Amino acid sequence: MHCVLGVDGGNTKTLALVAALDGTILGMGRAGCGDIYNAPPTPEFPDSAAAAVANIEHAVTSALRMARVEASDLLAGVFNMAGADWPEDFALLRGALEERSFGRTITVQNDALGVLHAGVSSAVGISLICGTGAAIGVRAPDGRTWHTSHWQDDVQGSGQLAQKTLVAVYRSALGVEPPTTLTPRVLDFFHLDSVEALLHLFTSRERQAPEHIGRLASVLLDEAESGDQVARRIVQEHGRGLGEYVLAAARRLGMEGTAFPLVLAGGVFHHASALLPDAIIKRVQHTSPLVSPMRCRFEPVIGVLFAALEAANVQVDEALIAAMLPTMPPTAFFITNLDEVTAPVHPMVPGDP
Repeated sequence: MHCVLGVDGGNTKTLALVAALDGTILGMGRAGCGDIYNAPPTPEFPDSAAAAVANIEHAVTSALRMARVEASDLLAGVFNMAGADWPEDFALLRGALEERSFGRTITVQNDALGVLHAGVSSAVGISLICGTGAAIGVRAPDGRTWHTSHWQDDVQGSGQLAQKTLVAVYRSALGVEPPTTLTPRVLDFFHLDSVEALLHLFTSRERQAPEHIGRLASVLLDEAESGDQVARRIVQEHGRGLGEYVLAAARRLGMEGTAFPLVLAGGVFHHASALLPDAIIKRVQHTSPLVSPMRCRFEPVIGVLFAALEAANVQVDEALIAAMLPTMPPTAFFITNLDEVTAPVHPMVPGDP
């Protein structure tokens, strides 16, 4: 049975989907970090690259098993990967995936590019992902692509927003910043009774700093939306910074000042507050007033699956999407923070809510 494979590998999770050529999703798999720079090493896989490849393999083989097909059935595999930044990264990933025969044709791209196809049918425009990290991808009308990768390390996602939140609380405690409602919210988040205890938590030798502090980004956005001036400044400055890199990506391929879609994706944009996207869009529209901001119609991995279908010479149209929709994975499959990221998640079947 001929099938295609779409994989979206990020810093928190790796998702894999196998679909028939009519768009029906047959199987899915989930694993941990797929970033060859950041995947936590294990005794079996002692470096990040090996650990990331192992996570990718786990997600793909899980999806194949659920679909009841073999790797040899895959006409095309498209891999949308955080950490696919430099030529040697693409070579490493391609070699590992070809060795495992995860597609008769294999495409590896930076994770920012897959988002475009999830939001825009033509896959032309600029995408901005703001999740655990942040990334921007651009595809010009002539097919040229570019992604920001390490160019924008100074303006990232929830992890950096969390660090900015902590710094604001420390500075406020010293009187450098004005009082902020972030202080009681952050102390409550960590079940602490003083800012000094918070600082100690993150800097002492005896205690290990908590993981997943990126969840503080929601606290920051809550307080910014409620009117706290310190929080609002952080969010608006961060949005302007992200907007600057969107414009840099547009300039890189000669698109600044033209009409192009700007697709916003990632967990940070799931927050109800519009302050961050508004700040991004305002900065972009200052020199590109015809930009059309939009949210992803589908999760990024669905856009990767569309690219895989096209690589197998299948036209992605509304009829194919209509066939795919009843077999979409449940929401839990896409959620970033699960207790067990490798636990099996059952697919949605027609008639499920």
